This record gives sequence, C-alpha cells and structure tokens, in this order.
Amino acid sequence: MDTAADVEARLPIRSDMDLAWVRQHVRQAATRVGFGLVDQTKLVTAASELARNTLVHGGGGVLETTRVTAADGTAGLRLTFSDEGPGIPDLERALSDGYTSGDGLGMGLGGSRRLVHDFEVDSTPGTGTTVRVTSWVSRPVRPRGGA
Repeated sequence: MDTAADVEARLPIRSDMDLAWVRQHVRQAATRVGFGLVDQTKLVTAASELARNTLVHGGGGVLETTRVTAADGTAGLRLTFSDEGPGIPDLERALSDGYTSGDGLGMGLGGSRRLVHDFEVDSTPGTGTTVRVTSWVSRPVRPRGGA
C-alpha cells in the first residue's frame, strides 16, 4: 500500500504525436524515480500500448503519472489512463491473450498487465475506461497467465 503519492503530470492523448510525448515522459519519469533500463523499457512499452488503446478505442483521453512510495520506502510510478469512450463490453475477453478488437496483435491489455506489478481496469460500457498500472523500483514482476 502507498504511504505517499505525488502527481507528476497530466498529459492529453488526442493524436499520434501525443503517443510519442507519452513514451518520452514515462521514460523520463521512470529515470527520475530510479528505474533501471530494463524496467524503464517494460514500463514505457506498457504505457505505449495503453496510450494507443486510449486514443484508438477510447477516442482520446488523459494520462496522469504519479510518483508513489510504498510503506517499506520503495519508490514507484503509477500511470493512470482515462477516457470517456465506449468502454470495454467484455473485460475478461479483452484481457485474454490473442484478443483484438481491431487489426492489432491482441497484446495490448494482457501484455501490458504482464509488464507491470499492479494492474487495474475500471470500464463501464457507454461511460469510459480507466486503466491504472503501478511499477516499483527493484521488484521483479511476477509472471501472470492469460486472463
């Protein structure tokens, strides 16, 4: 559980150019928090997938990055992607490997979930989707199966 959280930034996600800004910002924020190169890359990859989903499926939205500190003093970074799009009608299916609602590879949500420590989705059809992921410095990510 977190003992402290500081919002670093809120970035709009409205175009492909914004996707590039998201990747750059997340890399810089992860560096500031103290992530090594491999963990930075995992977090940037997850952020890239989630930002693209926010743009393509949610019609655009916002990324909020928050620096967090666990009760044991471990530093982390939380990324919250929010949109007001159509929502995800079948979340379990959307999280399963190989599922795609378009012409993608089907690695977006499920792949992103495997790259971070904590992964939450709140989605209501017709209302929008919020995906919140957290990664912690120097903690191995535990392997997760499909859905």
